[in-house]
Formats: sequence, structure tokens, C-alpha cells
Amino acid sequence: MADIYVRGGYVLTMDRDRRVIRDGAIAIEDGVIKAVGKREELDKDYRYHSDIVIDEPHSLIMPGLVNTHVHLAQGLLRACADYLPLIPWLKDRVWPLQGNYEPEEALVSAQLVVTEMIKSGVTSFLETGLVGRYGPDQIIEFLHKSGIRAAVARHVMDMTGYALEENILHEGLVELGDKSYKDTLRLYDKYHGWDNRIWIWFGPRTPGAVSVELYRKMSMKAKELKTGITMHLAEVKADVEYTMTKFSKKPVEFAHWVGLTGPNVVLVHVVWATDEEIKLLAETKTSVSHNPCCNMKLASGAAKISEMLRAGVNVALGTDGGPSNNDYDLLREMKHAALLQPLRTLDAAAIRAEQVVEMATVNGAKALMIDHLVGSIEPGKRGDIIVIDTWKPHWRPLNNPVSHLVYAAMGSDVKHSIIDGKLIMYNRKILTFNEEEVLEKADKAAWNLYQRAGICTQPDLKWPIK
Repeated sequence: MADIYVRGGYVLTMDRDRRVIRDGAIAIEDGVIKAVGKREELDKDYRYHSDIVIDEPHSLIMPGLVNTHVHLAQGLLRACADYLPLIPWLKDRVWPLQGNYEPEEALVSAQLVVTEMIKSGVTSFLETGLVGRYGPDQIIEFLHKSGIRAAVARHVMDMTGYALEENILHEGLVELGDKSYKDTLRLYDKYHGWDNRIWIWFGPRTPGAVSVELYRKMSMKAKELKTGITMHLAEVKADVEYTMTKFSKKPVEFAHWVGLTGPNVVLVHVVWATDEEIKLLAETKTSVSHNPCCNMKLASGAAKISEMLRAGVNVALGTDGGPSNNDYDLLREMKHAALLQPLRTLDAAAIRAEQVVEMATVNGAKALMIDHLVGSIEPGKRGDIIVIDTWKPHWRPLNNPVSHLVYAAMGSDVKHSIIDGKLIMYNRKILTFNEEEVLEKADKAAWNLYQRAGICTQPDLKWPIK
């Protein structure tokens, strides 16, 4: 007997054949997908009867989304730096706020971000880098309680610059290389592999904040531990200037030189990559996390995603953080990913909706090295499934579910979420923690944080609030 039986309209399987099943159904037992097929066929099989039946004839059922670039500590920082390019954005606003966090505030920020991700269809994500002042243990323990899957990177650094600008990292974020490296290993020993839902990665800071020796040390250790590494790379032109000036290497060449390429590496942004660097990414099977909203908002540039996909690079999708995007809604990010490439190339067919859906599901699962567990709906995979309500004006007429998913859907359309075969959200109510309590705490925590950092809570608002 199944634990959960889901009956819907369309089932977007994302299996090898990329089947889209009209009037489909899915049976989940012991956390595993046991069957997927036509409703009329599965309904007749008593093995799939269940006490929990989700019957949504006007729906699109699909694998849970995989967000490959998330800043949990930036949930409280929305609108803190709306009109700044990356380096002053970091130096003058984001880092001073993050450098003033108390652990309880960082926890509330993480809870807020996870709330938004679950409610907009994310079932797995990659945190880019926690630091000691955030209290990483309590954040990881909350992630486990929430039911979500997470690869959690811990920041490692032994310098305090960004690109060619030295000593600009906020003092509240500065950590010694030996300490940050060893704390990553401590977290790995304590949490890695917890219920097949929590993994600990290395999160080296961007070139300018990490020595060559430490990069190589992390690379070798990650391979030994069979875990991952994620790092921002070539986000802005200043990143190219740094690696070329200091090492006579382009950013991807530099990453490869220090050991930060390969199937266990997720490089984030990679906006300023040449065709030769794209070829190197493909040859080394290095994943790229594309974050179009962040790149547009900070005027960083537009990554060559169409070229990367054609070259065979595993490109996944990420939202980045609160100040660089203002939301963690991966469904909305899909639309921006689909629109940016035609604008950049002046080719309306530069990228297809099908490719964008792959970026948000199977490609993301591959980037996190969990594609044997999730990313598609097929027997044997874990039950990570979302149910999207399509009985809405912007979904009708529903003549192309894939196109509508990419160009019309939004996070608020997600109605139910199942992770690891457990019902995590039902009728848009999260079942594993108190959402209302998180929202209340978030407002108070943000106010205290901004006051401590000496930053106005509406630093860029030109209209008066009375």
C-alpha cells in the first residue's frame, strides 16, 4: 500500500524520455516513487491505494525544484542595496550587515529563506557559504527539521580582499584560514549525509580572499571526502582583471589551475567566460549555476548560457540572495533565464523552455551530485514532488504545460510539496514548522540588525514614508 498517492492533470516526469503524461498519477511508498503512469491504470492497482490521496485534476505535477545558489544569511537584507554594482554593493551595504549578525538573527534569516523556497517549489538547494558568526549548527539542524534537502557550504578564507581590492571584507566576517577550514571538517563529520538530506561542502570565498595553497588544499580534501565545492567566479569584469593581473590566467583557467573544476564543483555566475573557458568547463564536467536576476540587477552582465548548453556544460539555476534578487522564487527565475538569452543574442530561439526546466530540475540535481536520488519522477527515485495549481487565468488555456511553466508560472502557484516521500506543504501550509512565527521574528530581527550596523532600513527609497 502506498503512503501517498498523487493524481493530477499533467505529470512532467523529466525522465530520460522526458515524458509528459496527461491525466497522470504517482505512488510513493517508504519515501520512494513506486509507480508513475496514467491515472486510469494506476487507480486499478490496489497496491497504490493510500490513506493520503492528493487529487488535483487541474494541476501540473513535477519534480521538486533544485536551487543551486542560495545565501541563507541574506533573507533579512532585501532592498538593502538596490542600485549599486557588485563591489560597492558588498562593501558598503551587504557585508556590514552580514558582519553584524547575531546567531539568532542568522537563524531567522535562514528560516525565512527556507519558508519562501518551500512555498515556491524548491525541494533541494545549495547554500553558498555560512560563517562562524551565523551559528551554522543551529541553521543546519533547522534545515533538517524543515524537511528540505540541502548541500550546505561553509565559507573558507585566509585573505580579506575581493579581486584587486585588498582588505575590504567587513571585520565581522573575517576568519582565519585554518579555523574556517577545520570548522568545515567539523561540520562534515557531524552532519554530512544526515538522512540523505544534508551534505556539507566547502565554500571558498571568491579569488582575492583565498590563497592558491588553500584553494588546492580544499580541492584535494573535497575529492578525498567525496563532497562538493562551490564558489563565485567571473561574476564581474573585476574578477577577470584579478586573475589575469595576478596569475596571467582567465578565471576558469585559474579555477582549473587550483583544482576547482570537476563533477563535484559548482561555479556560480561565470558571466565573463570566453569560448575557450566554456570548452574547459565542459571537458572537466564542471557545473555552472546561472543566476540571471542577480546578474541583471547588479549590472554584472549576461552569461553565455546558450553557448554553455551547446558545449555540453551542465548549467543549473539559482536565485542568489535577498539583496541581489529580492526573492528566492526559482519559478520566476526560470522566466528570466528564458528571456535573457534571446535578448543577449538577438535570437528568439537561443534557449528553449525545455532546457530551462532541465536547468531547474535534473541539471540542478546533477550539480549537487544527488541525481541518483532526485531530479525526475521515475520508479526508484526519492519522492521529491511538487503539485502546481493550474486552475488560474495565467495558466489558461493549458495547451503547452512546459511553456506555461516557464513563461507564466510563479511560486505562489505551488500548492503541495512532498520531500523524501513526506508531505511538507499541503494547501500552501507548511507542516514542519510555524511559518507565522518566522514572519513575525523576521521583522524584529531585521530592525535590530540594521540598527546595529548603522544602516537605514530604507536606504534607497526616494519617496517619504509618513
